[in-house]
Amino acid sequence: MGSRLDDVLKILLVVLLIAVVIYGVTRVVERRGIKPPTMRREPPRIVAPDDDPDFLWDLDRRKRHPGPKSDPKADPSPPDPASDDETDTP
Repeated sequence: MGSRLDDVLKILLVVLLIAVVIYGVTRVVERRGIKPPTMRREPPRIVAPDDDPDFLWDLDRRKRHPGPKSDPKADPSPPDPASDDETDTP
């Protein structure tokens, strides 16, 4: 019976040593302030003008309700002379 008691005491000693090591490591980590790695935030994505909802809304509004054509920036293409030319065909 004495050897059985020795085996139980050895097992308890091993469990106690493991608990002390885990406690010690936990205290060191807390004291040093070592934190688990955090997820890095991705930088904000650059939005192109054709992806910008405000740009698309304004573009759609301009298409539905065109303003005066006096603004040269609004229509930078020159008039097509072929469409204005009325040729007399015999």
